[in-house]
Amino acid sequence: MAPEGFPHTFSLRDSTQVQLAILKQEEGKTLHAFYRGLPEEDRLNLKEDVRLNGWVERFLAKVSDGSIISLVAKVDGEIVGEGSLYRTFYGWTRHVGEIRLTVGPAWRRKGLGRALATGLVKIATDLGIEKIVVRVVENQVAAFHIAQRLGFMKEAVLRRHVVDLAGNKRDLLILANDVTQIWSTLEAMLMDYEPDSGQ
Repeated sequence: MAPEGFPHTFSLRDSTQVQLAILKQEEGKTLHAFYRGLPEEDRLNLKEDVRLNGWVERFLAKVSDGSIISLVAKVDGEIVGEGSLYRTFYGWTRHVGEIRLTVGPAWRRKGLGRALATGLVKIATDLGIEKIVVRVVENQVAAFHIAQRLGFMKEAVLRRHVVDLAGNKRDLLILANDVTQIWSTLEAMLMDYEPDSGQ
């Protein structure tokens, strides 16, 4: 069953109109172009090497089976940001989801990351997910502060746990919170985030 409430449009702080929509299978090439176009310093901290040809096929397969729900932000049809909700259907952590957000450099500090996070938290709530986790590499300072502002709290630090694409070992910070607590924080922040109705 597709998540409800998408696509919808909203205005960034600079009045740019953005559409949030669930990624379609046929948008794989567009998504791959977005990730390949990121600066190298951004790609170094991604969990997988998005430059590889097989990456988008593996990602779309997980979207197809429902283990990933991908929410894309588009301006004039171009993907400028992407957020993913990862989930499992069985086992100990079936009540837990993980969120990963990526925003293009030109679109940061405009409220786009928060909008993607808000959309993913709503989807998680609708799916009955009770807890959300965010993993942040130590040098992703901006991402860490965004997560904190959204109500996530640091639960663990795994020392030298991540080897980035340049071969550097870095600490991995794990932040988490209950969906209800995150949603309460988001509601307090949404005074200036009112999505327009429409497609």
